[in-house]
Amino acid sequence: MLKTVYSGQDLIFDPKSNLVFSKTYCPFAAQVKELFNTVGIQYDTIELDEREDGGKIQEILMELTGQRTVPNVFLKGKHIGGCDDTLAMHKAGKLEK
Repeated sequence: MLKTVYSGQDLIFDPKSNLVFSKTYCPFAAQVKELFNTVGIQYDTIELDEREDGGKIQEILMELTGQRTVPNVFLKGKHIGGCDDTLAMHKAGKLEK
């Protein structure tokens, strides 16, 4: 699990990582995490509602991706989108382990 995900205005995470920015109560984030668990994709989760800096991270994600909502999904360091985008990739057979 990543303890620090931003420095100033920059998000810091491994460019090869699979990462889900989430909130514990979000059913769409839960759906993505369940999908990844089912298909065997290893990932880290950043639960924004459990972090003091969660709001700041969400602002930076908005600037970086144009998406403020969760889940905000990155696969191998590339921004995928949210739940619908991730599910569409899965249906198209484009999710990789």
